[in-house]
Amino acid sequence: MVIIGVTGGIASGKSTVTKFFIDLGAYLIDWDVLGHEVILPQKRAWKGVVEYFGTEILNEDQSINRQILGQLVFNKPEKLQRLNQIAHPEIIKEDKRLVEKIRSGDPNAIIIKDVPLLTAEIKEIFVDRAVVVYASEENQTKRLKDRGFTVEEAKKRIGAHVSIDEKVKFADFVIYNDGSMEETKRQVEKVYNQILLEEGHV
Repeated sequence: MVIIGVTGGIASGKSTVTKFFIDLGAYLIDWDVLGHEVILPQKRAWKGVVEYFGTEILNEDQSINRQILGQLVFNKPEKLQRLNQIAHPEIIKEDKRLVEKIRSGDPNAIIIKDVPLLTAEIKEIFVDRAVVVYASEENQTKRLKDRGFTVEEAKKRIGAHVSIDEKVKFADFVIYNDGSMEETKRQVEKVYNQILLEEGHV
């Protein structure tokens, strides 16, 4: 079994790359999805988040309004750090459970972990290889504009994230996503086949 962490800058195309890996037969563990699940009403992380940020972040059904929460932590490192301290232990528990479930069903599995905040430290503990999806700031800005952001908002969003060049430093593979979908797909296939070869699966 081999675990590949996929990360990149905002609007770099991580979802596209992840989908291509799944199409090739990889299993997916999406830390964003786990992040949503662990703060569902009455779960341990939900209680911690509500205790810290207050009940004004709640919708009528007691679920956390992620838009309000996002505004509270955006550009506020200390609040974002506290949110991560509450949620990450629960995400990690769920991650370990899913890895074991996949391992028991398929010992030769290739697991893709979509980890937006992948760092060198997280890589060391939770993944065997790191794939960084790279896109130019120009393309990141264009894609964010297509999602409805202004240029100024897009640049703020990009600036608020860890520089993609910093992530490239600890990458085992870099997939450049400034070209066509076919070009990106070919790069994913090359990485996937290389990992299969290294693991002795072919």
